[in-house]
Amino acid sequence: MKAVHFLLTLTAFALASFIASAADPSPLQDFCVAVNEPHKALFVNGKFCKDPKLAKAEDFFFSGLNVPRDTHNPVGSNVTQVNVDLIPGLNTLGITLARIDYAPYGQNPPHTHPRGSEILVVAKGTLYVGFVSSNQDGNRLFTKVLKEGDVFVFPIGMIHFQFNPGHVPAVAFAGLSSQNAGTITIANSVFGSDPAINPDVLAKAFQVDKNMIDKLQKQFWFGNDN
Repeated sequence: MKAVHFLLTLTAFALASFIASAADPSPLQDFCVAVNEPHKALFVNGKFCKDPKLAKAEDFFFSGLNVPRDTHNPVGSNVTQVNVDLIPGLNTLGITLARIDYAPYGQNPPHTHPRGSEILVVAKGTLYVGFVSSNQDGNRLFTKVLKEGDVFVFPIGMIHFQFNPGHVPAVAFAGLSSQNAGTITIANSVFGSDPAINPDVLAKAFQVDKNMIDKLQKQFWFGNDN
């Protein structure tokens, strides 16, 4: 009888643990507004799946990541994201790969990935990289100078950057823990939003003259993600 009570208690704890650990799936797009009528739905959280019997090798393949990208742009970098849009077979697997090319003194500007952590390896050249922790952690800056073969991790949601301090081009490859990690480039989002954020808000937030905000909002903000 005691054994039966023990098994029942153990089962109850197991069920409670399962319920407590349950969670919603991670979002795979910026937003997904609910609709009451199914026939009006255009997107799902991710992609629709094809019949597995119709899958082919090409669904899991991408070629050309060895080709250098054009870095003649305002920030001096070019990010090639190999995500679910390029490899349909990545759907539901929670991973993405990227190639990042840097011109001499080029940078991948401060940005965040709202849906994924990033691990970066330097394949060529030297990079100065870093990320800033949250307000709760005091906005601490973690930086490192990376050589060829060095690896650095950027935790999910943290503002981070890479800068090429060398006289020659640099190349890095990055893996992200989402099939669509998303990218929010800080300067582009704050000063290049559409429509523009009220200049009074930004002037107070950055504690600068409103004329400077007006100038920044009129500037062209380049996106280096492909």
